[in-house]
Amino acid sequence: MKQVSHKIMSFVMAIVVLFSTMSFTVSMHYCGETLVETAMFHKAEGCGMEMQKPATKDCSITKKDCCNDEQIVVDGQDELQLQVDTISFEQQLFIASFVYTYINLFEGLENNVSSYEEYRSPLIDKELFKLDETYLI
Repeated sequence: MKQVSHKIMSFVMAIVVLFSTMSFTVSMHYCGETLVETAMFHKAEGCGMEMQKPATKDCSITKKDCCNDEQIVVDGQDELQLQVDTISFEQQLFIASFVYTYINLFEGLENNVSSYEEYRSPLIDKELFKLDETYLI
C-alpha cells in the first residue's frame, strides 16, 4: 500500500510540474462582434472576409476591416532549478544528520544482541542463601 501511494504521489507531482512549466497560446478570430474560430498552439485561420491590399499604389482604401485577431498567451514557469550552493555549513550538517538518523530509525535488528554474553559470573565462595535462611521445625 505504501509503494502504491508513493507512485500515485510521484505521478501527481510530475503532472503538476508539467502543467506549471507548459506555456501555450490561444488564438481567436473575430468577424465583427462574432467569434468565428478559436485555435490553440497555432494561428487561427480567417473567415475569408479580410480586406485585400489594393493592386496599385495610387489607390487607397479608407474602409476599416471588420475582422480582427486576438491572442491570449499563457506563460509557464521558467525557473525550476534550486540554488544548492547557498546552503550554509550548519544547514548541511543538519541535513546530513537528519538523513542519517531517518535512515537508521526504521532499521530493525536481525538477531537479538545481548550485551551480557561476554559477562562472566563471579565465583561463589559460600552459599549465602544457606547462611541467612531460617527453617521451621
